[in-house]
Amino acid sequence: MLDMLSETDILGCRTVDAHIEANIKLLPNQGEILDDPGRYYHLVGKLNYLTVTRHFITFTVNIVSQFFSAPRTTHWDAVLRVVWYFKESPRKGLLYLYCTRVASFADVDWTESLINR
Repeated sequence: MLDMLSETDILGCRTVDAHIEANIKLLPNQGEILDDPGRYYHLVGKLNYLTVTRHFITFTVNIVSQFFSAPRTTHWDAVLRVVWYFKESPRKGLLYLYCTRVASFADVDWTESLINR
C-alpha cells in the first residue's frame, strides 16, 4: 500500500476514517472529464488487486471501475478517498493462514445503484 502511495505521488496525503462517503451517488456524467485518465486506470487497477485481501473495499472498487470509459473528477475523488483511508492503516487486511475453507458474505443493496437498478 505504501508503495502505491509513493508511485502515485500522494504519499503526503491526508487520512480519512471511512473508505467511502456515506450516501454518495456517483453518476457517469457527474463532474469534469479527467485530462489524464491513465492515473485513474493505474490506481483503480491496484485497488482491484487489493480486494483479494481487503474485502471491505470490493463494493467501492466495483463502483469506480464502472467509469473506465470516461472517468471524471468526482470518480477520481472517490478513488483518492479509498487511498486516503489506507494511509491511516496500511497493514489492515485478511491473513489466510492454513485455511482449508473460506466463506465470505456481503450485504449489498443493489436497489440504491442509480446506474443499474
